[in-house]
Amino acid sequence: MKIDILTIFPEMFEGVFKSSMIGRAVGTEVVHINVRNLRDWSDDNYKSVDGRPFGGGAGMVMRVDVIDRALAELKKEGSKVILMDTKGKMYDQKVAEKLKSEEHLIFIAPHFEGIDHRVHEHLADEIYSIGPFVLSGGELPVMVVVDSICRLMPGVLGNPESLKEESYSEEMSMEYPQYTRPSEYNGWKVPEVLLSGDHKKIEAWRKGK
Repeated sequence: MKIDILTIFPEMFEGVFKSSMIGRAVGTEVVHINVRNLRDWSDDNYKSVDGRPFGGGAGMVMRVDVIDRALAELKKEGSKVILMDTKGKMYDQKVAEKLKSEEHLIFIAPHFEGIDHRVHEHLADEIYSIGPFVLSGGELPVMVVVDSICRLMPGVLGNPESLKEESYSEEMSMEYPQYTRPSEYNGWKVPEVLLSGDHKKIEAWRKGK
């Protein structure tokens, strides 16, 4: 899979994409990630990517023409453009499962007071939100989504069996509680069923039955 990310703060991604699951995915070349500075497609000497909103209002709005030029250069046959925006559909594990099969994803990380709505209407293939709250920009949501996709790629997780027991799977609405040694600490005990060795009872307990 190839992933391109359009942002005005590429430095925010440097440490994140060199560590943890994303770093492992990139290291094994399962995923190729390119963080692109949107200002490279600006058409003026100031490298501006925003403008004042028509009709008035606070703040600045990201320009549709700059984003269109970037997409025109980056898009290939089979590319999918993903815009992270609070107006989008709620992102969840089912979406991650769907996106992991794409050949090329292009993420747009908005900033300032928002993004020209023509990006929603004409340029983005999918628009997602990670929750009903406002952040200073789309960089963190992009990181969250890319991480959720990368960990599903073959060879990224050390134990692929763990994918079968993920939170929010069809079998379990939430991941079951987990414990490790010591079996008793400070008077707090591990549930007896987990120490019984009876796998059927343990499985039933984990499913809440």
